[in-house]
Amino acid sequence: MIWRSFKTILQLKRSNSLNWIALTRYASSVIHKPSEKIRNIGISAHIDSGKTTLTERLLYYTGRIEEMHEVRGKDRVGAKMDSMELERQRGITIQSAATYVTWKGVNINIIDTPGHVDFTVEVERALRVLDGAVLVLCSVGGVQSQTMTVVRQMTRYNVPCLAFINKLDRMGSNPLRVVNQIRTKLNKHCSLVQLPIGLEGDFCGIIDIINRKALYFEGENGEDIRESEPPDDMKDLIETHRQELIECLSNVDEAMGELFLEEKPISNEDIESAIRRSCLERKFVPVFLGSALKNKGVQPLLDAVLAYLPHPAEVENFAFQGEGKEESDKILMDPARDGSKPFICLAFKLEAGKYGQVTYLRIYQGKLRKGEFLYNARTGKKQKLSRLVRMHSNEMEDIEEACAGDICAVFGIDCASGDSFVTNKDLKLTMEPMYIPDPVISMSIKPKIKKDTENFSKAVNRFTKEDPTFHIHFDTENRETIVSGMGELHLEIYAQRMEREYNTPVILGKPKVSFRESLTAPCEFDYLHKKQSGGSGQYGRVIGIMRPLPPERNTEIIFTDATTGTNIPKQFIPAIEKGFRQMCEKGSLSGHKISGVQFVLIDGAHHIVDSNDIAFMSAAWGAVQEVFDNGQWNILEPVMHVEVIAPDEFQGAIVTQLNQRKGVVLNMNAMDNWCVVAAEVPLNNMFGYSSELRSSTQGKGEFTMEYSRYSPAASNVQQELIEQYQGSNEKLKKKN
Repeated sequence: MIWRSFKTILQLKRSNSLNWIALTRYASSVIHKPSEKIRNIGISAHIDSGKTTLTERLLYYTGRIEEMHEVRGKDRVGAKMDSMELERQRGITIQSAATYVTWKGVNINIIDTPGHVDFTVEVERALRVLDGAVLVLCSVGGVQSQTMTVVRQMTRYNVPCLAFINKLDRMGSNPLRVVNQIRTKLNKHCSLVQLPIGLEGDFCGIIDIINRKALYFEGENGEDIRESEPPDDMKDLIETHRQELIECLSNVDEAMGELFLEEKPISNEDIESAIRRSCLERKFVPVFLGSALKNKGVQPLLDAVLAYLPHPAEVENFAFQGEGKEESDKILMDPARDGSKPFICLAFKLEAGKYGQVTYLRIYQGKLRKGEFLYNARTGKKQKLSRLVRMHSNEMEDIEEACAGDICAVFGIDCASGDSFVTNKDLKLTMEPMYIPDPVISMSIKPKIKKDTENFSKAVNRFTKEDPTFHIHFDTENRETIVSGMGELHLEIYAQRMEREYNTPVILGKPKVSFRESLTAPCEFDYLHKKQSGGSGQYGRVIGIMRPLPPERNTEIIFTDATTGTNIPKQFIPAIEKGFRQMCEKGSLSGHKISGVQFVLIDGAHHIVDSNDIAFMSAAWGAVQEVFDNGQWNILEPVMHVEVIAPDEFQGAIVTQLNQRKGVVLNMNAMDNWCVVAAEVPLNNMFGYSSELRSSTQGKGEFTMEYSRYSPAASNVQQELIEQYQGSNEKLKKKN
């Protein structure tokens, strides 16, 4: 097959029907490269830091696209990776998009992720399957709220990263301040490996600190790199920062530390090797500089991706064997690309395309060929793989096979986000799951026109399948459909997509916050469920205690089986757990879900004839109801981390507004006539804040908001929620 592929390439070359770039692409798609020639990276950052603009330059300089377009271009084309019409209209990334490029003989799979907190699940599942990342920071804004969230996600999945300080051409840019913020706010060991030649309007190039070279990006689109000696007035500065880089590396890398302490000469190769080792171990973050919009600094960043970020064989990935979820059940995946090991992959993203559902896969072991049968490890369902492709934003290229370390996509596979697939049905392996945050906001939703109900159902089914943070349910008490998500923008985008893609305009009701109910003190229970009405009866007794979890775990519910002996046979334990979890779906104070509690089953009793699953499930219902009646409960509300940026003349007004919304100001910083106010504010008090901020700052203020934690609501808020719930219950009783 390989010989036929080469033969085809030679024929294409002779016919001159393809240019050399297209020929190179074709070759890369049919010839499998070793792991050392593959990188899987993500571009992540706070909103409006320049991620998509940077990705557009990466595509251009690697020959993947023939011309560059801006995120909000006047030609109405838009950036390649923002393929959705809403993305181009709003100038933001909504969905993560995948592509691949070839740079200096290395295949780089790239995923461009959203920066807005409402679409954080897109970042979450991208980082779950990537081996490395580029953290983009604005040279003016620096480390912002979503930057911290992205870094936490990288830490969760042990993803090493490079930092790229973008927008050095902007007024007020200060890369040294951003480096200091990385150290203080993100607690990262980092150091500059480049210096800027000029800043703001005078920014014209960068200096490679390691090699002591000045790089100027010339040509119409910065494609021609001219190397020269650095300016004389910067040579002392270069040596100062080079020494700082060596000292920083000596703190995190043992080999560099020995050279430094023994005062031995340190070569450029020593520095580069130390950066790679410490970067792979996530002990150090090298910082690069540039301006993607002005086409400066992008090619050295590509070189750094090859030099410092890991290839698939350097990353440890684990699968769980059988039904186990413990550390002892983990098996290390073999990234060999020869297909000798059993195949396993993870479906990390679903998307509805023109030809049906597109399922994005990351292959961790083995080889996948077109036409093979796949088995869903969760459901056991067998499905045939009819089409295998590599994605280039919304375009696709058919391939015959893919190996360990590759990111590809398939059609016609019915699954959920996070499912694992194998080609051997006897292989009981599942990949480690990804973290899915809980929705924090809810709104009522209904189609404007009743006849659109069918299309509305289709849209909802598709979106809930694609996005695990987008939930929908029918409230039987209020008789309305409730949709839940990560923020107002999140739900607003889906409402607009329903109108655009399904021709179904919808009405969104007033936002509703996802409150929670929780215990404040332990409460014991001893409940006997006994029912006898002729024939086989029901008998089940449960004894134990429900207690609150610590504040850092107050979004969880835990069931613990602490029984000894045979008073409750083990086959009934799952029924008791199911009954407990069902009761946690609705609390007695306000009708919201219960969280932050642990149900500890200590003892109980059964009947040799009358005990069954239904009996013990009913006993669990009664036990939780008993704790409802006798326990001490409170209501929790989501608290958001809010960061407001505005001219410093409006600082007093901003602080006053946040205080009026029951916010707690955490810190205030000033930079170049701008103030940054960070605060924690209950989500319930944040509705309408964007309009208020714009009006009070003459349209100059901006804010970002992300979920921080759940904490007890104010007493007046709790009382209001309880009264509303009781009032709605009384109305229902009168109707009935």
